[in-house]
Amino acid sequence: MRLSFVSRLSPLALAAGATWGLPALANHGGPVTGAPQTIIVQGSHYDNAVGTQDAASAGTIRRALLQSRPAQRPGEVLEFVPGVIVTQHSGDGKANQYFLRGFNLDHGTDFATRINGMPVNMPTHGHGQGYSDMNWLLPELVDRVEYRKGPYFAAVGDFAAAGSADIEYLHSVAAPFAQLTLGENGYRRGVTGASGAMAPGLTALGAVELMNTDGPWTVPERVRKLNGVFMLSGGTRAQGWHATAMAYRSRWTATDQVPQRLIDAGTYQGRPFGRYDSLDPTTGGDSQRSSLSAQWHNDGAAGRTTVSGYFIHYDLDLNSNFSYALERPADGDQFKQTDKRTVYGLDAEHIVSHDLGPFAARTLAGVQLRHDRIRVGLYDSVARRITNTVREDRVRQTQLGAYAQTSVEFTPEWRAVLGLRADRLQARVDALTLPANGGSATDTQLSPKLTVVWAATPRTELFFNAGRGFHSNDARGMTARFDPKTGDPADPVPALVPVTGAEIGLRTEAVRGLQSSVSVWGLRSASELVYIGDAGATEASLGSRRHGIEFSNRWQPVPWFLFDADLAFSHARLKDGSRIPNAIDRVASVAGTVKDLDGWTASLQWRYLGPGALAEDNSVRSIPASTFNLRVTKALGKLVGHPASVTLDVFNLFDRRVNDIQYFYESQLPGEAAPVGDRHVHPAEPRNLRLTLQVSF
Repeated sequence: MRLSFVSRLSPLALAAGATWGLPALANHGGPVTGAPQTIIVQGSHYDNAVGTQDAASAGTIRRALLQSRPAQRPGEVLEFVPGVIVTQHSGDGKANQYFLRGFNLDHGTDFATRINGMPVNMPTHGHGQGYSDMNWLLPELVDRVEYRKGPYFAAVGDFAAAGSADIEYLHSVAAPFAQLTLGENGYRRGVTGASGAMAPGLTALGAVELMNTDGPWTVPERVRKLNGVFMLSGGTRAQGWHATAMAYRSRWTATDQVPQRLIDAGTYQGRPFGRYDSLDPTTGGDSQRSSLSAQWHNDGAAGRTTVSGYFIHYDLDLNSNFSYALERPADGDQFKQTDKRTVYGLDAEHIVSHDLGPFAARTLAGVQLRHDRIRVGLYDSVARRITNTVREDRVRQTQLGAYAQTSVEFTPEWRAVLGLRADRLQARVDALTLPANGGSATDTQLSPKLTVVWAATPRTELFFNAGRGFHSNDARGMTARFDPKTGDPADPVPALVPVTGAEIGLRTEAVRGLQSSVSVWGLRSASELVYIGDAGATEASLGSRRHGIEFSNRWQPVPWFLFDADLAFSHARLKDGSRIPNAIDRVASVAGTVKDLDGWTASLQWRYLGPGALAEDNSVRSIPASTFNLRVTKALGKLVGHPASVTLDVFNLFDRRVNDIQYFYESQLPGEAAPVGDRHVHPAEPRNLRLTLQVSF
């Protein structure tokens, strides 16, 4: 990032510091590593205290907070990360839409997610690069979410330009439990879990989830989900291990986005047409995932060593229709995308504390290896039956990353982190339908990282973060020579797209009970190159520039009340000054939580997804969405001899008519003489209630 850009941010950051009146006093903290790690401090909701993080925008969310608020879908666990909004534009078996820092992250590109040590993002995916399906997450087992923003952390590689999150599971539960949830529109969900000692030093944990729902849609969604987890763990905090087996399957019928012109008209082909109607009742899909993973760690005099590995089998059959009868008036524009893969991975890391001359230091070094074997396809379809093969490919893709960084404490007030990451990607594409689009591609990138932290007072820190990162492109785009639909010549894209970012931040606890952080950030991408899975081709745009400010607050004036307020503003442009479609300008989340008052716990959250350009010339903009969610829980003491609780969740409390997602593009309905440029929307669900009974044994 050029100095001129950083200098534009500096006055804003200094103004934020001046607001708090920061004297230069000694710091209480020690060196930090800048890598994802577990730091335990007092407090049941966050581990974000001064001295525990390497950026004002990084932190850890604890289990107590995750349990206090409702989540309509498993992926909404990421909404606890300040500035993140999670929505859905199709069926609940499909990956969510994610928004952060001026990115429409689509289904996961530029936000890297791991669950229990395994990567979620899928490169060279049938539907979209970086596809991040979190529907196999079991929220009841989540222990913590460790998050960070920007490309400043050496231990995080692909897809982490905007940020990343590690979601860690518990190794045991306090007591066996059974949970039943009933809700409107056919919502039924049951979860049961238990853990216990199988032998001295050996603990087993198991949990099973079943979920069905039809949703508010005219064409019932008919989600049928089965999900299971089994974990073995042993050893001690200093030397231990755990191994996990997971299995998941979901089937669903989707209601894709519909054109606003039909909603406004209220009729279609002589019949009423509303927000929850569908133009293709046969869209939807089937997704399966199974995995084995293990981790071992040893903490001794020579430092801490961690080694982990994973095996994932994944299968997706997805049927969509976004343009209706634009390309194939006789049959309709439904298309099928398939992705079947196995993924193998191995991670190793060693951390050692030492002296660097007169300074205390800590160094970590690690390696990450991932190999994907993929069979991916794109087809024209009618009612989920293939009518034409657009392209089929076999892909072998290997990503190797090596990183090292050293944290140095120069004085009690000043510390710094220097890091370097090297990544190499190799891909081999066997194009089964158009051999000329096959071939091999390789790319390598070095990514330096820098963090400087100044403890202005024992309760206030200032941060400067800078670094280079990247996201990979779809391997099919790396070797493409011709458009698979038209046959026109196409230019191959680079394997790795560099992204450079910088951030100035402040975190303070100067006011007792109040923790506040401000981050002023900027990000530049060399290009917005993405493989468009819906079209089977790669589209390239100009590079982009984004900058913004985030303001996060945690206020706990008394032990039984917590108030959270997260506000984020961003400015996103292509290099020629035009807008980036679906780059949201503002997001906000404000919540109040009352806990353990005579057995009652309650939380009310306001969630705001602001406006953004839907077209590059800003001629069409999205309409903001503002909703409230409520959770109330009552401990019942002992029900039939066992501790129990009942929880009421109310989503979209005031029944606002808002949209989860909005796009602007051309579509054509049967009977229309020509394509029509229109806003296409997928509505948020109306107010709906869910009641949960949980019993512990």
